[in-house]
Amino acid sequence: MARKKTIKRKHTNPEEEEKEKGRTENAYVEHNVEEDSDTEDLLAAEVNDYEDSSDEAIEEDADIPDSDTEKDLVVFTSNDEDSELEFESDYESTDAEDSENITSESNSDEEAKKIPQIKERDNKEKLTDNSVKKISVSKSKILAKKEIKSISKLRDKKDQGDSQEVQSNKANSCNNQEIENVSNTEHQEEDEYDYDSSDEEDIRNTVGNIPLKWYDDYDHVGYDWEGKKILKPEKGDELDNFLKRMEDPNFWRTIKDPQTGQDVVLKEDDIDLIVRIQKQKIPDVKFDEYAPWVEWFSSEVMKMPLRKFPEHKRSFLPSKDEARQVSKLVHALKMGWMKSTAEMKKEREEKNKGPEFYMLWQSDDQAEEMRRIHKHIPAPKRHLPGHAESYNPPPEYLFDNRELKEWSKLKATPWKRKLHFIPQKYNSLREVPAYPKYIKERFQRCLDLYLCPRAYKMRLTIKPEELVPQLPDPKDLRPFPTKMSMVFNGHTDMVRSITTEAMGQYIASGGDDMSLKIWEVSTGRCVKTVPCGGVIRSVAWCPNQAVSLIAVAADKKVLLINPGLGDRLITSKTDELLEIIPQSDIIVSERVKGAVQWEQAEGEHFNNGLRMILNHFNIVKQVTWHGKGDYFATVMPDGQNRSVLINQLSKRRSQLPFTKSKGLIQCVLFHPIRPHLFVATQRNVRVYDLVKQEMIKKLLSNSQWISTMAIHPGGDNVLVATYDRKMLWFDLDLSTKPYQTLRLHGTGVRGVAFHKRYPLFTSGADDRGLIVSHGMVYHDLLQNPLIVPLKRFCNHEAYNDFGILDVMFHPTQPWVFSAGADSTIRMYT
Repeated sequence: MARKKTIKRKHTNPEEEEKEKGRTENAYVEHNVEEDSDTEDLLAAEVNDYEDSSDEAIEEDADIPDSDTEKDLVVFTSNDEDSELEFESDYESTDAEDSENITSESNSDEEAKKIPQIKERDNKEKLTDNSVKKISVSKSKILAKKEIKSISKLRDKKDQGDSQEVQSNKANSCNNQEIENVSNTEHQEEDEYDYDSSDEEDIRNTVGNIPLKWYDDYDHVGYDWEGKKILKPEKGDELDNFLKRMEDPNFWRTIKDPQTGQDVVLKEDDIDLIVRIQKQKIPDVKFDEYAPWVEWFSSEVMKMPLRKFPEHKRSFLPSKDEARQVSKLVHALKMGWMKSTAEMKKEREEKNKGPEFYMLWQSDDQAEEMRRIHKHIPAPKRHLPGHAESYNPPPEYLFDNRELKEWSKLKATPWKRKLHFIPQKYNSLREVPAYPKYIKERFQRCLDLYLCPRAYKMRLTIKPEELVPQLPDPKDLRPFPTKMSMVFNGHTDMVRSITTEAMGQYIASGGDDMSLKIWEVSTGRCVKTVPCGGVIRSVAWCPNQAVSLIAVAADKKVLLINPGLGDRLITSKTDELLEIIPQSDIIVSERVKGAVQWEQAEGEHFNNGLRMILNHFNIVKQVTWHGKGDYFATVMPDGQNRSVLINQLSKRRSQLPFTKSKGLIQCVLFHPIRPHLFVATQRNVRVYDLVKQEMIKKLLSNSQWISTMAIHPGGDNVLVATYDRKMLWFDLDLSTKPYQTLRLHGTGVRGVAFHKRYPLFTSGADDRGLIVSHGMVYHDLLQNPLIVPLKRFCNHEAYNDFGILDVMFHPTQPWVFSAGADSTIRMYT
């Protein structure tokens, strides 16, 4: 079978090619005569070996268009044995080396179809060779015989062919032709500009730079250059993967191409590149990281310049022309015609100098400041040695075991030591050894002189007492409670709320024992006990002296109780007032009916003193009266937008002042003078005008949870208690922020109260402390309130981390009452 070899050749001049061709033909004829006998034997042997199965078919590239790159081909123009063969000039390999570059075998029918194309191309192409060497005639004859034999065999099988195989073989021949373009003798380095090295030339998938997971639900992974689908390869199971791992020797170097889904075997160069990257080496093997340094600019200073010539010797002799010029300048200076440089500079400065201005009213402080800046501060002298540094110190300066241990503990923080050495005692000065820290101390002294800034320490001439605000002596602020005078025992559980009668003769209390107790203040005797059927969270005595009535908040009910104490005329008039049912044409809304319902007490409840029952839809936490005694408000924290109800006793009707919930309401109070309502939420206090029905102020507490509040009798100051251990004093005429924050308790403050006549206020907290303070509010708006803590009492017992739950002042006397979790009520006078 004939063989051909496509070899890349160099471009040459046509004239040189003609001359080289002539020399090759002459060498061919001469060599043919010399080896004629040997050639016949070799030719016969080669022809007999034609039927061997190792021979391969002819590879044709007739369909490949002509290119600018010239190639040498083996061409047969006739059946003669003296067919012309052309090879590259550097062809020196043997016949065995030629067999490695032979292309794959194709079908005989396919090759038969290519015979006319080979002949036609042979007639058209002009093959040249710029470096043809002398070759053996025997080899050329052997190859010619093989080519003739293969052509005759292909003609017999011309009718048998498959068009699809022809196309595939054409593609294979193109690829093999590119592989065979490598030189067999010399591996020349290819220029990187001779071909296109773009990474996108080999990409078959044209979908672009998109996530390939978009094609997970399809049977293809994209489209090729012709717009055809690139089908996904069949995916094997775990068994197929195991068999590949066991049988395929290239399994460890096989990766999957994400663009096409095909398996790609990495080449040796790729493996070497990965290994070098893993070993943290330079990826390029040819890169020399230890290349010799190229010194582009010399670092040696040359003795002689390269371009500039040295000065002539006569240039070093004094010039007569310059001497004449110098003599003229000297004569001009002597005659005063020319001024010196210093004189000219002085005249220039005087000319440019502007008018001077002086500070007429300069003070002595400014002069002292400038003097201080330019004044030198000498370095402070070292302290003189004391008795502890003596070689024979007194015994009291020597360390004992305890002092030595404490001195050793401060090794990490030596600046905290009183002495930086350990005192030692020697019998004589001759026994004193050299001081080991001498060099270090000298060095530290040098550092202090060099690095430490120097400044005079200005000592304060202000007395510490002057920094503290001048508060009056508590003895000058009497009267105020100074001792505990009485304990009211009778409750069996925590007392949550207390209230006093308008005249101060009786007090009422309620708690977790579900009973209302009325006490006589002067004797401490329990006058009356009224069962309420629920936990009492708030009690309030009507401030109107013409009505004897107590409002009690027990669970979801508000009970109006006539205690039946005091003046009988007032008691009877109160019953007559509550028995009259007022006639009203006002239609009560369904929203109000669902929140509260009025009910007249009868039977046993009436005998116990109950006159009116108000049933609410939620638990009532607080009840408070208006100053005139006709209105009272109730608070239900969990009632959302129906948390506050304002009830009118004379008309027996209720109304909801708010339609929206602005937070969890904790407490409400009526202004003592103006028609204002104070509503305390968890963090803020809002002030509403009941006539205009609008909010006029919002007090910012800056606290986490407000517990209760109290209003000064003048109405311009509010005291707010919080669970985060603070009391906030608000001056409504000053600002919406606290005027003063009092941190007098260690736990949450649960009760605060103002005295109606005296400038006193008190507070009680869970730390069992009751603090009485002086709070003077002046009529002059330019003077701020005066707040002075006076006395602290701590007489209650703690119960379940609760201390004092409520406090209240006597309406006329400077007495204070406190209700504690220890089921007692205490009075301080």
